[in-house]
Amino acid sequence: MSLDELKREALKLSLDDRDELAYSLLRSVGEEEDEDVAPDHARLWKEEIDRRYQEYKQGKAEVFDVDDVIAELRAETV
Repeated sequence: MSLDELKREALKLSLDDRDELAYSLLRSVGEEEDEDVAPDHARLWKEEIDRRYQEYKQGKAEVFDVDDVIAELRAETV
């Protein structure tokens, strides 16, 4: 399956399932060892991701609709 196909399928998931998928993908960032990165880098990223996710789940994070953000960015570049 291509990345574009995977994205299309992922967007068909419920909001809760997309949320869980995004969280899982973000947690996986940095799991592979990278010799150019400090040893604490992956741990710090995971802690930050966990903190932000908990804020989101508790309703403390300000969230934006992705289509609105993209439209705003496109308007700024014109």
